[in-house]
Amino acid sequence: MDPLSSLLSGIRAEGSVVCHAVLAAPWTIRFADAAPLVMISVLRGGGTLLLPDGTERAIGAGDTAIVRGPEPFHLVDHPTTVHGSHAAYEIACFTESAECTAQELGGIHWGVDSEEATALIVGAYRASGHRHERLLRALPPVLVVEEDAEVCAWLETAATDAAQHSAGSQALMDRLLDWALVCTLRSWFGKAGADAPSWYRGLADPVLAPALQSFHDRPAAPWTVASLAARAGVSRALFAKRFTLLMGRPPLAYLTECRMDEAEVLLSDTDLGIAEIARSVGYADAFGFSAAFKRLKGLSPSSYRATTAGPTAADRWLHPQGRKPAGTTRRP
Repeated sequence: MDPLSSLLSGIRAEGSVVCHAVLAAPWTIRFADAAPLVMISVLRGGGTLLLPDGTERAIGAGDTAIVRGPEPFHLVDHPTTVHGSHAAYEIACFTESAECTAQELGGIHWGVDSEEATALIVGAYRASGHRHERLLRALPPVLVVEEDAEVCAWLETAATDAAQHSAGSQALMDRLLDWALVCTLRSWFGKAGADAPSWYRGLADPVLAPALQSFHDRPAAPWTVASLAARAGVSRALFAKRFTLLMGRPPLAYLTECRMDEAEVLLSDTDLGIAEIARSVGYADAFGFSAAFKRLKGLSPSSYRATTAGPTAADRWLHPQGRKPAGTTRRP
C-alpha cells in the first residue's frame, strides 16, 4: 500500500449524510463537532473561513477546502458579518447531546435558493483509531484546491440524488465523500511543492520511487541501504546521498520512523502483544524493537500503550453527517 493510501485508510466516510447548504447572505456556520477533517466544496457563491488562530481564508465557487480539526471554526459570507445581524447555523452532530438523524438530514437546504445564494456541500470525517493522526500531521490547518466547474456540477447533482434515499443512496453518499477527499488531497500534494510531505516528494522522484514503493509494500522485510539501492537501480552511495537530500534524513532513519509510526497505531488500536508488533514492523525480537521505539518516541511500547488506553474524542464518533441548523437566529 502506498503511503497516502495507508494514511487515508484511517479516516473515511461511513453512514454519512451529505449536508447540501444553500445560504442567502448574511450568514455564518459554526463547525463544532471536533472533527479530525471537514471538507467544504463551494458550488456557487463563496465565503471566508475563520480559523481558531485568527487566520482568514477566502474560498469561492469551484474551491474545495479541507480544514484540520479538532478546534471549532466558522465559515461566513464575509468577515464582518459576525458583528452584525445575520442567520447563524451550526453543524454539531457528533456531540453527545446531538439529535441528528439521517432521515431528518436528507436533502436539507438552509436559507433561500437563488442565483445570488452560496451553495455548499459539507462533509465531516470520522477517525478509525489513531492511524488518522499521521495524515493530520502531514496537512496544514487548512488547504484549498480549485476544482473544475464540471466536477462541481457533478457533485451537486450526486448530493441531490443521494438525498432522495433511493436504493444505494447511503453507499453513494459515503463513496462521494471518500472520492472527493482522495482527489482533493492528491491535487493538493501534487501542487504543494516543498510543503508536501517528504514521502510524497520521494514518490515523484524516478530514482527513489521504486525503493519507497518496495518498502511501503513490505515494511517488515529486512531492508538495507544496499537492497533499496538495488530496487532503485543505482549504487548504494548514490542512493543514500539522493535519499538524504530529498527526504531530509538517511534511508535507515526514514525506515525506522515509518516502522515506529506503524507500531504506534498497532499499540493504540490493537491487542497484539509487543513481540507480535515487533515482528510485524520488521524486528526479530521484542528487545530490539522496544529499544528503538523508546529511542524515537520517548516511551517504552508498554508505557505508550498505557498512555493511549481508553476512548478518544475521535473514537466516540458514530458516523459523519451534516446537521440541520440548530435554529436560525438573528444577532444584533
